[in-house]
Amino acid sequence: MAILKLSPSFKDYIWGGTRLRDEYSKKCDLDRVAESWELSCHKDGPSFVASGGDAGLTLAEYIEKHGRGVLGSDCESFEEFPILIKLIDAKDNLSVQVHPDNDYAMRVEGEYGKTEMWYIVDCDEGAQLLYGFKHEISKEEFASRIADNTLLEVTNSVKVKKGDVFFIRSGTLHAIGKGILIAEIQQNSNTTYRIYDYGRVGADGKPRQLHVEKAKDVTTLAPAQSYPETPVEQHDGYTSKLLSSCEYFTTYALDIEASAELEADEKSFVSLLILEGDVKLTNENETIEAKKGDSVFITAGSGKFTVCGGCKAVMTKV
Repeated sequence: MAILKLSPSFKDYIWGGTRLRDEYSKKCDLDRVAESWELSCHKDGPSFVASGGDAGLTLAEYIEKHGRGVLGSDCESFEEFPILIKLIDAKDNLSVQVHPDNDYAMRVEGEYGKTEMWYIVDCDEGAQLLYGFKHEISKEEFASRIADNTLLEVTNSVKVKKGDVFFIRSGTLHAIGKGILIAEIQQNSNTTYRIYDYGRVGADGKPRQLHVEKAKDVTTLAPAQSYPETPVEQHDGYTSKLLSSCEYFTTYALDIEASAELEADEKSFVSLLILEGDVKLTNENETIEAKKGDSVFITAGSGKFTVCGGCKAVMTKV
């Protein structure tokens, strides 16, 4: 089995900044680097194997070549690769938006719905995001507030700090605010319904498309359901904190002092997104170097591996 460094696809959405290139060593020619799709088998932005004999293959091609066993037994129930992991640099506010659940998305869009989690990697002082509603509202009020541009009067604005976590079930109204850098772990979907976009125009000079009628169909018109707070757990050489767990992904924040022994068992692959530090990942057969901003994929059944060097990372399994 294998430890693979991945390279991402990039998106240059109008609200993006340059921190992913300037601070996280992302190599691309885009003026804006709004998102890097770090772990992805999605057609709209695949990630690529960047180390070893399979370098240059997309992650999906690697899985096809070596078999779905590299994903682990917990992925057998999914027809497609189940998750997508991104880094998101919001220099400006994102649109107010919502994602459908699986049933609606498969029927209307032909792909999975989207439940996701945000981990605040960094943010400007006073930065805020939108997360659900202040209180429950009716469908009639939702429609009228969209029509007369007063929707933000009833949305829940939350000040954020580094390390905050937001679990966003499908149907939850949300928007990343300017000055926030996020690690997003989500279902493998690119279906987003914009409800409000601050009157902005796209590269063609026209207002960006809204999806109001679909948003009316799927939005939960109530305060968001947050994920319960979890304790920091002490291990030999590192700490871990469960950020969220659902049927699609389980994600931890790791803080490694100098060295940590981790494991990729038969149940699931392991994704490590390095947020701070420089490390070496080693098992019996190989060593991979990784630095701030790098994404590493460890195939299921690889067994124990060691992370040598101090770092902060997000670890995700299915």
